[in-house]
Amino acid sequence: MTTSPPTLNTPLKIGRVTVPNRLYRAPLLECAGNGADAVDTYIRELEPAAEAGAGLIFQGASIVTPDGGCAAPNMTRVHDPEFVKELSRLTDRIHEHDSRIFIQLAHGGLRSMSMWHSEFHRKNPTVGQKAVSTPPWQMRLADRFGFINLDAAVLSTQEVRELAEAFGRAAGYAVDAGYDGIHLSGANMGIIQQFLSPYYNDRDDEFRDGVRFLGAIHDAIREHAGNVPLVTKLPLETVSPPFVRQYLTADDIVTMAQRLEAVGYDAVVPVEVSVFWDMSVIRGAYPERAWEAESLQDEYASVFGSSLRAKTVSVLNRLEGYWYGEKPAWNEGICRQVREAVSIPVLAEGGIRSRRDCDRLLGDGDEPPAADLVGMGRPFYAEPKLPARILHGDERVLCESCNNCTVPQAAGEPGRCRTPRIVRARARLERDGAYERERN
Repeated sequence: MTTSPPTLNTPLKIGRVTVPNRLYRAPLLECAGNGADAVDTYIRELEPAAEAGAGLIFQGASIVTPDGGCAAPNMTRVHDPEFVKELSRLTDRIHEHDSRIFIQLAHGGLRSMSMWHSEFHRKNPTVGQKAVSTPPWQMRLADRFGFINLDAAVLSTQEVRELAEAFGRAAGYAVDAGYDGIHLSGANMGIIQQFLSPYYNDRDDEFRDGVRFLGAIHDAIREHAGNVPLVTKLPLETVSPPFVRQYLTADDIVTMAQRLEAVGYDAVVPVEVSVFWDMSVIRGAYPERAWEAESLQDEYASVFGSSLRAKTVSVLNRLEGYWYGEKPAWNEGICRQVREAVSIPVLAEGGIRSRRDCDRLLGDGDEPPAADLVGMGRPFYAEPKLPARILHGDERVLCESCNNCTVPQAAGEPGRCRTPRIVRARARLERDGAYERERN
């Protein structure tokens, strides 16, 4: 007797929570900050996905400490229970549409703004970065030549435990505010990836085994938030630059996934990335329109230290675009390997741009399933109500992975599609009722 593969509209359980379908909005930068309008910003950014039928929404990376750790401008901190309590207005709105919402908890570690954002460093010269170990020699060399501002303090064993506790407390506040689950930012050069990666982690205590840090976070979350569903990204580092000799392999990621299942994690998100924050996580075209936008030139010069440095970063960005290139569903291979090795759900994201991609990843093809849920990120900048089309059977998203939405975020701009032909196409679809959840 054969069993038909699940479809995009089939419900699925993650831990104790039932997700009504298998399409999710991947974590993005909402740039909401912590100001008086933060909650309204989140509602404006996230409710359209729920209204259009997304089964699961991941709120983007939110910082668990009261200072440091922000990897980009206008990130939200969730260390304050009074602030997080206000986010119940957001979770209530998401639940009104029968969607589920998980919050992604994060800390930038070495990737914090104090390292790469010149204007932030100028205004906060004494703010440094938390480090897992002494930074790699390539970063120390870049600091010596003035390309970055490295001021790294290596965490003691006690400070590592305190950081894990900060994740746990933030998770507790989030559950009290109505969030359905917790997602850990385990990639994109954040501090969790730094603990997991042999490129960064050269500690001489128990946390040289980076999975032990995830274990400590798990224990802290269970203490503060109970049996809330817990998900983490796992970073396959095989697209790192050639000069990087130590990185996480596919075998490493499969073993980590198995260990985390044994610890008590409820799902994993395997992603192929570099050891650095680069275009490996936003593959696609060079964002020419964004870099050449006249209105952003002063901001870029401020962020990177001068107009010349901004131009240098732009050139490097172009070279990275050639190096990584665009590849549909680029995490499919590692997701399939992990899924064959664990029994918890595996989530796939990265370059998924069609209904056909979704169906294939879920098992509607010649190969076994690669994932149990499929997610999209940048396409939601182009189409905030995207699920209404994809769940209804429309084939292609509008997003072309041109990255004009992402580069301006370095200057504190919100994530939105800045490509005119895409904006016009969305307007036509809106006019034609394509984003109505129930169509005639």
